[in-house]
Amino acid sequence: QVQLLESGGGLVQAGGSLRLSCAASGRTFNTQDMGWFRQAPGKEREFVCATNWRGDSATYSDSVKGRFTISRDHAKNSVYLQMNSLKPEDTAVYYCAVSKLHSSGYSAPPYTRADEYGYWGQGALVTVSS
Repeated sequence: QVQLLESGGGLVQAGGSLRLSCAASGRTFNTQDMGWFRQAPGKEREFVCATNWRGDSATYSDSVKGRFTISRDHAKNSVYLQMNSLKPEDTAVYYCAVSKLHSSGYSAPPYTRADEYGYWGQGALVTVSS
């Protein structure tokens, strides 16, 4: 059974940092994109960032560009999200996800739509206080 388990969420003051981890089990995802999405209270789930199978191409939403960094470790079947300069509007439940299909090319940019992802974690709550 495939499982994605997030960890590292919590409460942080504005301007602070957090690092989310997501470990996959049940199968390996070395040829698929991995990404992070988030859902704030009363809002729809939105794309945050993603990286391709090689980890050499990443896409970020405009709201987190320059502050968040995604990385992955094939050996650990994991993906990470380093979040710096956090703002109250970053408060949300963060979900890691793995794409349904293999990455679209050798160094192609990753998928960014939620419907392109077929495996999801249970979510990690990040709360940023002002």
